[in-house]
Order: sequence, then structure tokens, then C-alpha cells
Amino acid sequence: MTLEERISDTFVGKFGRESELIVRASGRINIIGEHTDYNEGFVLPAAIDKYIYFAVAKNGRRICRFWADDIEESAELDLDNIQSGDQLWANYLFGILQQFQKLGVSLEGFDVAFGGNLPIGSGMSSSAAMEVGMASVVKALFSVDIGKKEIALLAQRSSHQFIGVPCGIMDQFASIMGQKDQVIRLDCRTLSHDYIPFHLGDYRVVMINSKVSHSLASSEYGTRVKECRAGVDILRQYYPGIVSLRDVSLQQLEQHRADLPDVVYKRCHYVVAENDRLLRACDALEEEDIELLGTLLNQTHEGLRDEYEVSAPELDFLVDFAQTYGGVAGSRIMGGGFGGCSINLVRKDRVDAFIADIIDAYRNAFNVEGEAYKVAAVDGTRPVSPGVGIG
Repeated sequence: MTLEERISDTFVGKFGRESELIVRASGRINIIGEHTDYNEGFVLPAAIDKYIYFAVAKNGRRICRFWADDIEESAELDLDNIQSGDQLWANYLFGILQQFQKLGVSLEGFDVAFGGNLPIGSGMSSSAAMEVGMASVVKALFSVDIGKKEIALLAQRSSHQFIGVPCGIMDQFASIMGQKDQVIRLDCRTLSHDYIPFHLGDYRVVMINSKVSHSLASSEYGTRVKECRAGVDILRQYYPGIVSLRDVSLQQLEQHRADLPDVVYKRCHYVVAENDRLLRACDALEEEDIELLGTLLNQTHEGLRDEYEVSAPELDFLVDFAQTYGGVAGSRIMGGGFGGCSINLVRKDRVDAFIADIIDAYRNAFNVEGEAYKVAAVDGTRPVSPGVGIG
């Protein structure tokens, strides 16, 4: 049974009728460009073939009913009184409906069953997939005239205003704007973007989930934002045109190293260098130079570990293991840090051996059962049944 069939059957079992619409929402990876988004830099994400499926039908009421199949939980929402509750997953959906009401869209009650194979808490943006998936449901179910980029921005606003998470735009943008066998070079200042061919030749992407998440993640994220802004404030005294670290060159940074506190310098150096690595990574992909791409990933991990200081012992172990494993071009921690996944470029003929060996070594080192996912770049979030365009 396919995931789509499973969720369709679940909908029938929970709500006693067939669904009218099925939307498939995509997770995302980020090849390179970590912690550059809130510094108005570049990121290089792709939508991936790990999905959340939504089966939906109107119910003729003013109530929306939700069934989260993977965790077997339910929630209800009164469309005339949208309030956050104590179920975080439900709040991601509620906030999207509130945003459409703010746009003046007249919503009717509907039922939703959803689930899939996108791992929660893995750093592959299940929350963003939930948001843009629900926004795509509303667009299709109520024939709302809204484009893909506008959906990404609406979902980001919902995270900011309803969930209270001051996230960048990358996750939502990648989930809905992804294209098969492409990565997105996204300018986080202007939201201009272009597509880079993602042809890995003899390699493929393998994610290794550490299955850990350290409590430092949320507080340290805010600290990093402040440290970067502090660097910008100091450098602006010498270069008044600087708005963010996006505008700073490595030469400018080195010239004023003595003016920056050591920690602030390290944070700024990582971000400025990471923007440069991303542009070089795009060139490497254009030339299908996977060895160079892997080297850049290794350098990014070194920067995240030593300069930005957002790694963790478990992630360092996974990356160190991969970087010394035959057939791996490069490896790094992916995402905000302190847990989640490593991203690895592995030769196709070594993938199965690599997965078996790294999972075994990780279990022996930390007594934690990691997980591995082979992923590919695919088209982003969209209705898959019936054939409704997401435009």
C-alpha cells in the first residue's frame, strides 16, 4: 500500500466518507548555507522525497477536524474562534487557517487525515511541510488565488505570529518551490531565486539521523542572531553601507578583527565564509564536481563546529566517521545544530555498506539507534489527487 492509499483509507475510516482532495507536502534538505538565512545571505535547499500526505473533504460545518495518523492524535478547531492549543502539531495547522482569514478568505469546515514518512525532529522540516501542505489544501479546496511564493511567505508569517518561532523563509520556500533534480539558490534578502542542476553522478545523498536534540538549540539560536548583529553594528562604524553580514567581505572582516570580540569575530567569520562556500558549491554543481562539493561540506562542518559552535558530540562522531569512510565525498551537520541529521555524499556502490557501518558504530558509541534515509530532490508540495494545479 502506498502512503497516499494509506492516508486515503485512514480518512475513510475516521470520517466515514471518501476524501475530495489529497495534497502531498515535501520535506527539505539544505545542501550548504547554514545560519546564513537570518543574515540575509544565500541558502541552497531542495525539496525531497520524504512526504506528508493530507486527505481532505469539506464537512458542511464551522468546525475543522484533524487526525494525525503517525502519532494517532486528533484535534478540532472552531473557525469562528481560532486559538492556539497545547498540541504543537495542531497549532501549525491552525495558524495557517488564521492567516487565510486575515487575507479575507471565507473558510468552511473540513476534515483532514494526514501522515507520511517525513521524520519528525530530524531537521528535514516536517513543521514547514505541515504549514505549506495545509496552505495548499486551503488554496485547492477553496479556489484561493495565491501563488507558491505567497504561500511560503504566509506560512512564515504563521510561524512568527501564531507559533512564535522567528524562522527564516528557507524551509517553507523549499518545500513548495522545489523542482525535481534541482536545488534552489535562494537569496534570503530579496527572495530572488534560481535553480541549479542537482546531478550527483556516482553519488547520492544519505541522511543519518542522530535521534538526539539538545535543549541548547532554542536559546543558542537567539544568541547567535544577537552575536551576528553585534558584529554588523561594529563593522558599520567603518562601512556605513553594511546592512547585514551579507554585505561583509572576508577582507573587511580581517581588517577589523581587532575591533571585534573574539566570539563575535568567530560567528561573523563563519557566516561570511559560508556565503562564499555556497557560491562555490553552485559552481561545483554546474560542473558536476562532486569531490569539490564534498570538500566544501566538510569545511562547513568545521566552521559550524569550531566557529559557530552549534554541533554536538553525537553529530561530530557521525561526521568524523563519514569523512574518513571510503566512498564518502563529504559530510556535515545539517540544520540549526545541537541534534538532528548529518548530510552525506556517498558513492552509490557504497551506500548500503556505509549505512550499516555508521549505524553500528553510532550504536556502539552512544547506545542510540540512529536512522538512515536515502533522499533525492523532487517537485515540491502540491495536490496529487484530483489533478488540481498549485500554480
